Amino acid sequence: MRIIGSMSERDPRVDAYLAALPADQRQLLERVRAAVRRLVPDAEDTISYDMPAFKLDGRFLVSYAAWKRHCSFYPLTDSFLAAHAAELEGFGRTKGSIHFTAAKPLPPDLLDDLIRARVEDVTSRKGS
Repeated sequence: MRIIGSMSERDPRVDAYLAALPADQRQLLERVRAAVRRLVPDAEDTISYDMPAFKLDGRFLVSYAAWKRHCSFYPLTDSFLAAHAAELEGFGRTKGSIHFTAAKPLPPDLLDDLIRARVEDVTSRKGS
């Protein structure tokens, strides 16, 4: 697993996105941002499809967003879903995302596992 490098710069567009949110959603998404920055310090903080996101070596890693009734983390892959079905029980989701709220936040260990799985996905496809 690749967890090396120096902390990427904070993208002011992401700062502005987060600053415009209600406090509970801002806090949830700041936790997501901090977890990615901690686990993948060389990931690039950016905006993609009008959502905060991270890229690793120029390739999409993850994104996250606030919606009217929940926050989302993308992508939620079929392999991760299968491996963590019990832990994901009770969370709303779409085919490619998991939904969470202040009342039911993502557990830190599960969030870390999601990020690590994405790093594996991105770095294992690097040569393809």
